[in-house]
Amino acid sequence: MALVLAVAPEVSGTNSDPADAATVEPATREMAALLVERAEKVRAARLPFAVNDRRVEILAEELTWPRPIRERLQLGFSYAAELLNAGRVQESLDALEELRLDGEKNALDAWRADLPAVLVQKGVAYLRMAEMQNCCQAANRDSCLLPIRGGGVHQQREGATRAAETLKTVLDLYPTHPTQHIARWLLNIAHMTLGAYPDGVPAAYRIPPSAFASEYPLAPFRNVASDVGVDLLGLAGGTVLEDFDNDGLLDLMFSSQGLKDQLRLLWNKGDGHFEDGTARAGLTGEVGGLNLIHADYDNDGFADVLVLRGGWMATEGRFPLSLLRNKGDGTFADVTRAAGLLRLAPSQTATWLDYDGDGWLDLYVGNESAPLGSDPDDVHPCELFHNNRDGTFTNLARETGVDFVGFVKGVTAGDYDNDGRPDLYVSVRDGDNLLYHNDGPARGAGAHGWRFTERAAEAGVREPRLSFGTFFFDYDNDGWQDLFVMGYGWSRAEDPAADFLGLPSEGERSRLYRNKGDGSFEDVTKATGLYRVLAGMGLNFGDLDNDGFLDFYVGTGDPEFTTLVPNRMFRNDSGRRFQDVTTAGNFGHLQKGHGIAFGDVDNDGDQDVVAKMGGAFLADKAFSTLYENPGNGNRWLGLELTGARSNRSAIGARITVIVEEAGSGLRRIHSTVGTGGSFGSSPLRRELGLGAATRIAAVEVFWPASGLTQKLTGLSPGHRYRIREGEDTVVLAERRGFTLGSATKAAEQIRALTREISAAADKP
Repeated sequence: MALVLAVAPEVSGTNSDPADAATVEPATREMAALLVERAEKVRAARLPFAVNDRRVEILAEELTWPRPIRERLQLGFSYAAELLNAGRVQESLDALEELRLDGEKNALDAWRADLPAVLVQKGVAYLRMAEMQNCCQAANRDSCLLPIRGGGVHQQREGATRAAETLKTVLDLYPTHPTQHIARWLLNIAHMTLGAYPDGVPAAYRIPPSAFASEYPLAPFRNVASDVGVDLLGLAGGTVLEDFDNDGLLDLMFSSQGLKDQLRLLWNKGDGHFEDGTARAGLTGEVGGLNLIHADYDNDGFADVLVLRGGWMATEGRFPLSLLRNKGDGTFADVTRAAGLLRLAPSQTATWLDYDGDGWLDLYVGNESAPLGSDPDDVHPCELFHNNRDGTFTNLARETGVDFVGFVKGVTAGDYDNDGRPDLYVSVRDGDNLLYHNDGPARGAGAHGWRFTERAAEAGVREPRLSFGTFFFDYDNDGWQDLFVMGYGWSRAEDPAADFLGLPSEGERSRLYRNKGDGSFEDVTKATGLYRVLAGMGLNFGDLDNDGFLDFYVGTGDPEFTTLVPNRMFRNDSGRRFQDVTTAGNFGHLQKGHGIAFGDVDNDGDQDVVAKMGGAFLADKAFSTLYENPGNGNRWLGLELTGARSNRSAIGARITVIVEEAGSGLRRIHSTVGTGGSFGSSPLRRELGLGAATRIAAVEVFWPASGLTQKLTGLSPGHRYRIREGEDTVVLAERRGFTLGSATKAAEQIRALTREISAAADKP
């Protein structure tokens, strides 16, 4: 199929509309009222973490009751920890001092045994004081980036100074105690924040700078979140990076899991800044949500959003999800009830897929249930909502064989055997993971007689048993979807830090499975350099350097304040192995990382990285980040696909770009349309690195519903095109790049000018 060019008209964006604030839809108001009602019914004492400070009052009351000294000491320690979780740092330190006095007076032997853990807790409290004063109240682009330097060095020094003193005491007095690893790690962090690393750290406890060295000299990215207006301070939550108003600019949506935390929509203005459009979009009252995913479920050409709530909250997590329909005029409406999706169950993960190939996206939701038999009232089977093509859905999980009951932390869809039907992978917190093969319609089963068969054992992808985020991606560019599964389990908080330093660790490792093309996978975790304790939550992939191989970013941490470990970035070395480029690329943020997305925010031809930061406890807030790609010398191609017979989002469509490189002949680069990982939602438009390609020989697109494979020629690197299923005309969709923030450095101006000259030279 030869390329016929048409020039795309500019689409007027709604984010510049001067109209008054949008009226919140009645159904959205109804959802807001339901969320308030559910939040008021949450029993704080039964939560595994604090989304409010009621637990502090509960423990304070319990401390007034007579009890044996050993129980009183344990309760007092828990009380001090809860005060810290609630952000009441000085009160937490005061409670630890009262605990010391009580222990020394009434149970000296027991107190001495507990003292190392108490001192570590005290050191952590001082570190949190330092973070609140310096990283939250006076944040800058260097804040919390490991190894801490430059603007990341604390100006308010008391907290880190006292932390360093306390942690050194642990190391000096208790050299064989299990807290040694975490005390040593945090001691070095404290000295970094004081600008005293490495020389200020006693030699016996010093972590050598080589431990933080990257394995490849990736150019540093800048955290420009504060420059562009996306540095939102909040708890753990989700991220969507997408062009919601079809103006060619990627917008942002963030959620935060706090029960009263407002969903936020940020419009990309195209001048290097974002504008908060939450109220105007009619989203007021849409609160909470640990994760977000998006797709055009109603095939109207505008991306809609699903909000997932109740994750990790067990019996207190009976919250609704929200389906937010994009009305195409800059506003959204909550259509959850109207769509037949209103139910109350804890979840943080879901995936969009057209499992039956009818051209309409269906929805699979992974719910969290108590361990089998432990709580019969806390059972929430996973759900497969079939799209009825009229704006409504029907749950067919039981009929199709995918109504799994377990503590599900990640789900992802991908056609692992290239038969044209998307399959499902389910990541389970404590048990065998599942691979559901899409068998198609069962004979004689009627219109909805689709079936899935569980094949994880025969495919070799059950592990890890303690897992979290997951995604399908073709890391080695062989045309077959590989599988990554994040390990998420350790016996002590210091395990991720110990593994980072190459020390023994009992923590759960992640798994990378290479697709063998015969229905099975090979575990290549060790061979590719990924046998690590990553403690990952947020997880997504993209191409940092436009070399045509997919890299990935891990948002790390757990609810505990002791787990102060860097988020990790891994570069794909030509499909052979993965290189840790965390510190070289300036990605090693020490705060908890959650929703992650890769996308070309400034339309300059390379992918930037967004991360929603923050933890689970009420006080564990952090600023979201936007890492600007500094650019590279490799080529790129942008593609925006629109389905006709297939779903309009083109989710599941497979792209093969055949390029010619000087001296290397032809090379194939593969990509599948989707939002990426199971914790974070990247844009659906494809942004493909082409390496050193001198020309594009052809682009092939396989459309999943029709089975059509389009072959297009005449496309050039450095441009964006729109492709519609079954049509010969390919539209040139040029989007001018811009600088993020207010920076005007000469180097940046020269880089922008160089790109413009290159683009002009490449125009057909």
